[in-house]
Formats: sequence, structure tokens, C-alpha cells
Amino acid sequence: MEALKAAVWKGNLTEAAAKAKEALVRADKIPLNIAVTGVAGSGKSSFVNAIRGLGDTDYSSAAIGITETTMESTAYPHPRYPDVIFCDLPGIGTPAFKSDTYLEQVTFSHYDFFIIISSPRLTCHDISLAQEIQRLGKKFYFVHSKVDLDLTNEKQNGDKEGTLKWRNAPANRPHHYSESAILKAIREKCIKDLKEAGVASTQVFLISKWDLGKYDFPKLQKVLVDELPSHKRHACLQSLSNIVKETLKKKKEQLQTQIWLKSLASCGVAAIPIPGLSIVCDVAMLMTSLKEYCRNFGLDENSLAALARQANKPIAELKAVIKSPLREEITKDLVIEILTKFATGAVQYTTLFLKFIPVAGAVVGSVAAAAVALPTTKIMLQNFLDDVAADVARVLEVVMEGEVSNLERKHKNICTP
Repeated sequence: MEALKAAVWKGNLTEAAAKAKEALVRADKIPLNIAVTGVAGSGKSSFVNAIRGLGDTDYSSAAIGITETTMESTAYPHPRYPDVIFCDLPGIGTPAFKSDTYLEQVTFSHYDFFIIISSPRLTCHDISLAQEIQRLGKKFYFVHSKVDLDLTNEKQNGDKEGTLKWRNAPANRPHHYSESAILKAIREKCIKDLKEAGVASTQVFLISKWDLGKYDFPKLQKVLVDELPSHKRHACLQSLSNIVKETLKKKKEQLQTQIWLKSLASCGVAAIPIPGLSIVCDVAMLMTSLKEYCRNFGLDENSLAALARQANKPIAELKAVIKSPLREEITKDLVIEILTKFATGAVQYTTLFLKFIPVAGAVVGSVAAAAVALPTTKIMLQNFLDDVAADVARVLEVVMEGEVSNLERKHKNICTP
């Protein structure tokens, strides 16, 4: 970055563009290694599949079963971002992986942080694992999986016994409990067990693989992003699913920080004159950038098809609210068309650009060309990012409407004699 700044201030835009491109490539290649662990049968493999946006039977999904199916550490790269790797670790507390040697066996130092999966209860193995990770100074997060099953069981038991097993409520309590009361009881019991064991981090996230947008998964996404070092945050954000509004906002903010780098990189050695415009830029690179925006927000055929299946909606219904082109529809001709649209509005920034860049006589021509190209490409990228972010927000609203309708229908069926 320092070399990039120096090149800009010298007016050496070819070198500056090369440094900008290098910075972008490095940002996309930063690895993120996430360990998913817990006792055998707690749902580790299902979580690894769900957080990568895969079903348990999809290609490249982690194997699942009612008994322990993970016998060795297995790395599962994210399907679209291979440098983000979720490692499904063997279950702790088995004869092959005892608590006192577990972290050494799974190569503890390799991972950026740990997600400890528990279900249906926190066990002594979960707690001892957390204590050891805490002692060694790494981050860990407790995820209570299969909370949908817990809710069903607790409601049935409550109806029969008038009690909540999670907090040993007296038998004279009301026979019906709200979902929020049951969730609160589960969370409080987990936190109580952790505090009593001296575990400093007592955040517990309740999730269901069947509905990641519900319960605590949005909170988990937010915490993971907020607590990661800044250079790892980009990788994490890219890999997160587009089912949480807060995540969409953070993704957009992160991508906005790279717009000026992309604009500068497009003025590099591969830049060519654009017919009918007074600018020189790398159209192929800009096309790649627009495709990346679509990929980041799931605006491609495969992502939309998967979301439609998950939401039980026709894909046409999701596409109906999308106004910008999908990833597969972006071509060089489309990029030139969009550049033409914004070229006129960018001219006002040309003088400002030249004012702040020292120009040697030998580079006046290249700097003058960049003075038009840079603001044009920047405005184009910003507007396209705004559009795709707005599109995915509308898609999410359609999905959420469907989920509300399904819940209302389910409630009606339950209440109808």
C-alpha cells in the first residue's frame, strides 16, 4: 500500500495500477481456517454443510450420520471461496480422541478460531475443550444446534408435565410456554454451566440448520465478522450466506473500501481506449469486478436456484424483483454500455483529480487519461454495487414473505380441528 501511494504521488499510474491489482489479489487470497468441533453426534457435519450453503446430500457436503462419521480432520473449502476452509474435526470424548490430547491431535495452531457444537446439552467434554482453547489464547464460540428439536420436545413435555426441563421449573407453572421463554431457558442454562466452569466466553448461539435466518445465526455471523482481525474480515464476509440483512450491509461496506483500488487497477497496462469515450481502461477487469459483486450477493443462476429450493418458491418469483443483470449476463459490451452512461457525470471530477496529483511532463498524457477514467470507473462500480445490494435485499424480502406465509399456514393447520 505504501508503494502504491508513492507511485500515485509520482504520477506513475502504470506502477500504481500494478500495485492496486496486487493488493486486490492478496486480499482475495488471505486464508481463513475455521475449526468445527464438539462431541460425537452433536451435528458438526450438518453445521459445516449449512454454513457453506449446502444441503447434507449435495456434492462436496460433509458426511452425516446418527453415529460419529468424522474419524479424522477433514477440510471443506467454501464452494465459491476456496481460501475459506471449514474443518470438520473428529468428535471429542471418543476412545480415539480423548479430551486431554484432543487439541494436539487436531493441530490446534492451524485454526483462526473454533466453533464448538453442542446438542442436546453442554457436556463435560465441551467445557474442558473450551477451557483449554481459552488457556491457549484462541477465540471460540458455542453453538447449540438442533434448537428446533429442543423447542418441539420442550413444548410437548411442557404440555404433559407443566414444566421446563431446562430450568427445572415447578410443576404448578402454566402448561403452555412461548417459544421465546423456552429459548431463554435453554440459553440461561448453557451460560450458567459455562460460568460455573470458569469459562470466560459465555456467548451461546442457538441455531437450526433448517432455518439459518432464524434464532441466533444472524448474531453468530455478526460476532464472527466483528471479532476477526481486519485482514481476515474480508474473507469471512465473502463466505457468509445472504440471508441476514446486517451481513448484507457489512458486505457492501467492505466491498466499497476496494472500489478505488479496482478503479486504479483498471488503468493499468491492459487498459485500452473505449470507442466513443475519452477514457482508457481495462474492460475485462471491470467485467470481472461486476461479476464478483453478483457472486458476493448470490445474484447468479446457481445461487438463486438453491435459494428458491430452500424457500420453496419458483426461481422466477425471485428474479422478478431483480433489476440489475445477473452474473451470467455481464459481458464486455454491457460494461462499455454502463461506462458510457456514467462518463458524462464523471467529467466534473477530472480537474479535482489533476489538482492533487503531481505530474511530470513525460506522464501528462497518461495522467490526463486517468483523470477521466478513474472517476468514471469509480462511479460505475459504486452504482452497480448499490444496485446489486438493493436487489438482494428485495430477494430476501420475497423469501421472508414466503417463510411468514408458511408459518401462518402451519399455525392455521394446528389450530383447525
